[in-house]
Amino acid sequence: MSEREEHIKSILQRLPESPGSYQYFDEHGTVIYVGKAKNLKRRVSSYFNREHESRKTAILVSKIWDIHYTVVKTEAEALLLENQLIKQFQPRYNVLLKDGKSYPSIAITKEYLPRIFKTRHIDRKGAMYFGPYSHIPTINGLLELLKNLYPIRRCHQAMSREGVENRKYKLCLEYHMKNCLGPCIGRQSHEEYMEYINSAIRILKGDTVSLRREMMAEMQRLAGEMRFEEAEVVKRRYDLITAHQEKSQVITSTGHNIDVFSIDNDEKIAYINYLHVVEGAINQAFTFEYKKKLDESEEELLVRGIMDMRDRWGSEAKEIVLPFHVELPLNEIEITIPQRGDKKQLLALSQLNVKQYKVDRLKQQDKLNPEQKAVRLMKEIQEHLRLPSLPYQIECFDNSNISGTDAVAGCVVFKKCKPSKADYRKYNIKTVQGPDDYASMQEVVRRRYSRMMEEGIPLPDLIITDGGAGQMSVVRAVVEAELGLQIPIAGLAKDDRHRTHELLYGNPPMTIALKQDSALFRLLTQIQDEVHRYAITFHRDKRSKSQLRSELDSIPGIGPKTKQALLKAFKSVKRIREAGSEELTKVIGEAKANAIISYFNTGNDEEATTY
Repeated sequence: MSEREEHIKSILQRLPESPGSYQYFDEHGTVIYVGKAKNLKRRVSSYFNREHESRKTAILVSKIWDIHYTVVKTEAEALLLENQLIKQFQPRYNVLLKDGKSYPSIAITKEYLPRIFKTRHIDRKGAMYFGPYSHIPTINGLLELLKNLYPIRRCHQAMSREGVENRKYKLCLEYHMKNCLGPCIGRQSHEEYMEYINSAIRILKGDTVSLRREMMAEMQRLAGEMRFEEAEVVKRRYDLITAHQEKSQVITSTGHNIDVFSIDNDEKIAYINYLHVVEGAINQAFTFEYKKKLDESEEELLVRGIMDMRDRWGSEAKEIVLPFHVELPLNEIEITIPQRGDKKQLLALSQLNVKQYKVDRLKQQDKLNPEQKAVRLMKEIQEHLRLPSLPYQIECFDNSNISGTDAVAGCVVFKKCKPSKADYRKYNIKTVQGPDDYASMQEVVRRRYSRMMEEGIPLPDLIITDGGAGQMSVVRAVVEAELGLQIPIAGLAKDDRHRTHELLYGNPPMTIALKQDSALFRLLTQIQDEVHRYAITFHRDKRSKSQLRSELDSIPGIGPKTKQALLKAFKSVKRIREAGSEELTKVIGEAKANAIISYFNTGNDEEATTY
């Protein structure tokens, strides 16, 4: 046993069976993971006494050289301590909260005459911040409301009390446009200006109900004193706030503040949406990303998100609405898992936002890295069908004929989930008489893979038939029984409206559940539509060539260009037959005119077939 293993074993033996937080250190003495446990001995020992299916967890364990722990009284205290230590050490293998710096916030500076503006730069010492706002129209609407309510200065100059008192500043154009009342030169008192700022802060915090109540009392007082013009100014502001509140109103039956959380995640990232509802209106809405380091459960991730977000915004809401129950180390907090009513609608809104955010992020990543999207789709196919390897090359077949005539088939090839048109192949059906789709499919598949085997061309990772269980069965009979190949075979069935309906796989075939709005379903639909387009286009081309055959094709010396010239001049074979030598000579010359006249006069045309 190595020195490292002996050291860890000795720590495990003396671990207490108490709640607490534990920290893992690497060989350099750096904290690489912080966790919490209801029972330290059982939790920490579980890392070392069994094999881990997760590669990430196995790597973490291999890097642990030392373990420290802190005992606390309750699991709730352990969670609080874990949260504090994660913020302090930012361990490599813990969930990482992305800071959302790409989203703008509303800043109110801490100057003598504060300014209000939108920013993406956060400096806590110089300003207070509201946000960030992931929905840009929301932040723009709030700034527009504040601009219409209060004539707060818009200049960028830093102003001090001494500067104002010493007349250091000059009036700017904003004053003359009546967007500012001139506090920089004392034309507006500092007290009145700060009243505007404090009112703006109340609006940004969502405290609009009590603010409107105060405005209503102010209007009545001014009207009672016959100061109607001043009362009209207050009324205008009252109406603006009322209109804003009505637009942002979500629920009306709840008079207290609520925090709403929902979660969605994928292999690497967890997305948590946060809605802060104040007096029936959404005051804050944002979606965070957490980069997962190990196999954290949704419950663990959601608890981490709730603690981080409430701490970041200083939320004191006494009720938290969640999609499922979690244990939180928060006193006097009511957790609600709504089944109906207004709070259920709030939760649904939060879930809609988090799902939309996830879709938007994936689309953005796919645009920046198309290769990543292809790999993700191939992994999805591999997981749904339990394939032994990624389906790098997918081939799909389809037949086309009319009552067995001009029977053809097409094979389209997708590599890395993209059409590889250089590898497409067309097939004229040679051995099948009449409309027999199964026999036609077998002929094409046999020809396709026999030739690939003879020429040493790499075989596909997945075969898809444009059809259901029957097509899959006949293809399997050729691929596996005749050719001895082990290539996975799937089928795409269509509904009554000839739209892609379901994916079939296995023997016997089973329906693979796919969401019809997913990227994978859209890929499969594209493959099926593409092979159908390719086969039917080939069939139409072949049928058109057959239909263009005429009596003129049987006349020696009359080629396609001559035929085209004759049909253009005379419009039909009947008129060409009835035309005289002089008329024909003008179009195609004397020699070819004589050949046509001789052909029709000898009666050879009676044996010709016209299509």
